[in-house]
Amino acid sequence: MDAHREMIAEIEAEAAATAYSTGRKKLSPPVLAALAKVRREAFVSGSEAPYAYANSPLPIGHGQTISQPFIVALMTELLDLAPGDTVLEVGTGSGYQAAILAELVRQVYTIEVIPELAAGARAALARESCTNVEVRCGDGALGWPEHAPFDAIIVTAAARAIPDALIEQLRPGGRMIIPVGRGVFEQSLVLLEKGADGEVTTRDVLSVAFVPLTHPRRAAGAAPRR
Repeated sequence: MDAHREMIAEIEAEAAATAYSTGRKKLSPPVLAALAKVRREAFVSGSEAPYAYANSPLPIGHGQTISQPFIVALMTELLDLAPGDTVLEVGTGSGYQAAILAELVRQVYTIEVIPELAAGARAALARESCTNVEVRCGDGALGWPEHAPFDAIIVTAAARAIPDALIEQLRPGGRMIIPVGRGVFEQSLVLLEKGADGEVTTRDVLSVAFVPLTHPRRAAGAAPRR
């Protein structure tokens, strides 16, 4: 078994092991197909390429990491995406999560607060022919109102509370997946659903550890880990 297929097998095993909490024993065929198609090595630095298919986070520079593949897969799975959807991602990082999303939906809009990462992700996505992804550098907590409402929103950094702007930009019937909590070890992955009447419900899915959602002025200093 090659490293890419082995990574997917590990993700499937972890999904089965955490089904008691997530409610998802298996990943859907479209998500598995996206994981199989997207080359993770295209979104890591050359020195990390030998470890590209480890089921673990890897450094991508600026004190940040590319997320663990299982978490990428789980967050994607919980959004229940459809081919015609438009998705907002907050926290582009290396661009790997956006590339996975791009295989599943019509359009991805992704926001990264660190300019160098935004530029790097934009270049990597272009090299991988992800033509349905648009990258912007800015404050992700404000969303991207010009392209709202979104069918789904995915946030890859922990907020103390779910930003109101993101809830407003989620269409009725849409889903958001976001880590919420103050400390690194006090966070929960939260699935938010917005009803047809605009009513919002949330469910804690799994304990996680993400860096805080970063704003532009804070990002200008020492960059925290993702």
